[in-house]
Amino acid sequence: MELIEEILRAGGELVEEIEVYVSEASSISAELKRTLIENAGGDRGFGIGIRVVDRGRIGVSSTGSPKDWRACLNAAVASARLAHPQEWGGLPAPAALPAAPPIFDPSIRLDPDWTRSALEEMLRGAAGHDAEVTGGSASLSRSKMTIANSSGVFYDQERTSAGCSLECINEQSTGFEFDVSPFIGIDPCRTGERAAFFAEHGVEGEKIETGDYDLVLSPVALSQLLGHVLEPALSGRNVHAGRSWLAGKIGEECIGENLSISDDPSRCGLSSTRFDAEGVPARRITFFENGVLQGYAYDLRTAYRYGQESTGSAVRSGPGGAPAIGLHTLIIEGPRDAVDDEPAVYVHDIVGAHTANSLTGDFSVELSNPSWVEDGAFTVPVRSAMLAGNVFELLGAVAALGKEERLVGGAVLPAVRLNKQHIIGT
Repeated sequence: MELIEEILRAGGELVEEIEVYVSEASSISAELKRTLIENAGGDRGFGIGIRVVDRGRIGVSSTGSPKDWRACLNAAVASARLAHPQEWGGLPAPAALPAAPPIFDPSIRLDPDWTRSALEEMLRGAAGHDAEVTGGSASLSRSKMTIANSSGVFYDQERTSAGCSLECINEQSTGFEFDVSPFIGIDPCRTGERAAFFAEHGVEGEKIETGDYDLVLSPVALSQLLGHVLEPALSGRNVHAGRSWLAGKIGEECIGENLSISDDPSRCGLSSTRFDAEGVPARRITFFENGVLQGYAYDLRTAYRYGQESTGSAVRSGPGGAPAIGLHTLIIEGPRDAVDDEPAVYVHDIVGAHTANSLTGDFSVELSNPSWVEDGAFTVPVRSAMLAGNVFELLGAVAALGKEERLVGGAVLPAVRLNKQHIIGT
């Protein structure tokens, strides 16, 4: 706190406004190389990000050394002098914050015995299938983020994380699974069992003919498509720059009429928060209600530029660089039902989502661990196949959302059942 106050005082003598962002983190992890535990150890991280604003000119700089804060401040001021001025309405003032979301588990201690036990549990789970473990990891982390500015904001927030993952192989068939949560109660044994199952199950894969099929996307596969297409399309910056298919479509039905999509930072999620990366109180934002587009996401800079209001959607990947527009905890709501009772092709994961066209929504991806499912069980595995289509049309073809949800990145998602999606047999 004293360091932050000193930076604010010094910056206040040089520029009109100053913002200080401090991140502190510590973690412990262990890795598997085949079935042997290797590379166990801990890590600590610290970073300071400084943003200054003077007559609409914005400058940023960062450092990992507390003693170098003055040089960091001077670099931010120097970069502001070189920046082009823009419309600016000021850094946020203090405001009432929502209740803290469930993102902190006080019982988490950075205990190496826990990571070793998690690895052993994954190996125990994998032993029930005919598959060879190729690698895996387990980790615990605790972090704290503080943001303060010259308008009086001084907020901090702690979060924790527990995670594990395992990779397996059987002949040419591979399997991967993970589990992660802000809380200690993950299930390493099931993670290992699922990874080994997918590796074993895919060995006798059968060819699938090119055509349209009912499809079940796992939460992991769904999150990859949404993350590379839908989230960029909701960015106010992309919308106003003409880089979003959703531009100019507020009030129009853009996805399935049975779906609503929101950013709800009050949920238990890996990126849930009380305030965004600029100190604006976080709140639930409904982007689609019953398929109809309601609005876009804005940070302060984009909102001021286009005469809008910040939606509390500023995010940072760390102290370096300026905040950017992002989502905290993406959720999808709609009719819930069993998604794998009737025959469908189940897709556990996809490869190549990053190649999707974020402007049009078009994509073509490789399916990872595809299999026919029926009556809630995996039946015949599918050999290699591709899925091609359009993310917005895909969201219009959702027949049902699964009853269970899963934390995947910055989202809490169910599996989804889709009608008539185009699969290319390879």
